[in-house]
Amino acid sequence: MNAPPNITALHALTTPEAAEAALRPFEVAVLVLPGFSHLALHAFVEPFRIANQVAGMPLFRWLVVGASRQPVGGANGLSMAVDTSMEELLAGLRDRRADQLAIVAGELVERQLTPQLNAFLRAVVRRRVPISAVGTATWLLAQTGLLADARCTIHWSRLAAFSEVFHKPRIRDCLFVRDGQYSTCAGELAAFDLAVDLIGSHAGGFIAQEVCRYATVEGQRRGSNRQTGPSGLAFAGVSDKLVLAMRTMEENVEFPLSMGEVAQSAGVSRRQLERLFANHVGLTPARHYLRIRVDHAKRLIEGTRMPLLDIAMACGFISASHFSKCFRDFNGISPQQCRAKVPSWVGPGLGHLSGGI
Repeated sequence: MNAPPNITALHALTTPEAAEAALRPFEVAVLVLPGFSHLALHAFVEPFRIANQVAGMPLFRWLVVGASRQPVGGANGLSMAVDTSMEELLAGLRDRRADQLAIVAGELVERQLTPQLNAFLRAVVRRRVPISAVGTATWLLAQTGLLADARCTIHWSRLAAFSEVFHKPRIRDCLFVRDGQYSTCAGELAAFDLAVDLIGSHAGGFIAQEVCRYATVEGQRRGSNRQTGPSGLAFAGVSDKLVLAMRTMEENVEFPLSMGEVAQSAGVSRRQLERLFANHVGLTPARHYLRIRVDHAKRLIEGTRMPLLDIAMACGFISASHFSKCFRDFNGISPQQCRAKVPSWVGPGLGHLSGGI
């Protein structure tokens, strides 16, 4: 059962932030694309409903937008009715400015940037409406070129592919990023964190805290928190030196460091580093480092159409034969066999960015 609203939340409306928020509801338009994540959608929308409930006033309003008036099917097979179409929303923006457009996409995002959607997003940007890209929707903004050199994030499953395909946006492994007109988040439950941050900006920190309390969430998570955590997160209570060494390996994939350099970055000797890995990981440092690089390569094979040789080089392998051998050792199949299993829709058109607004 959810925790009941704190009656003292009503007094928050006397604060400058909440008093101003009560004058006009914050308008959120949520564009859902086929195959969208219901979890991400509701994690983003529900905090606004809870904020209204704990405040006792309609501080926020929202509507669901589709390419047309037809219901939009989600990844789980359930369809979502829409309140308006992209065309109708744009017409309404001439009379009244929306406060936020959120985009919730799905796994098939690479082939969803239609001319209609491209024109819609650019028109929204020209009207200076802030845009929040939830989960894989960050890919759409990058395809249009709208992100330019903005800081951004995307769901962890697309981090590797995004960083290889798009070079101008500054991708981050974090829960959410707000940079100027654009907000991006990792999606799924991170959508809740972005929504709470927006609530705090509009209605004040007290309302944001009450939303977390009502949703039985232990406080607000910062956007800068890593969404994936380092591979050594499970060892954080055992050895900070070990976690630091693992983090160093993850941050140096294309140009691998020597074990001496990794040990130095962690503040231990090479022999100490080997003992830490032997005692807590069951692998040598070099073997663990190799696994990190192979895992990165696998994500690129599954998420892009980059040539396998380019992927090998991006993961620090100097020859295709060595890359293939290492890949097979960890995955039981060759890079070519892995690529053959990738759906045909992955990759076409990636990296071909449009021109200016």
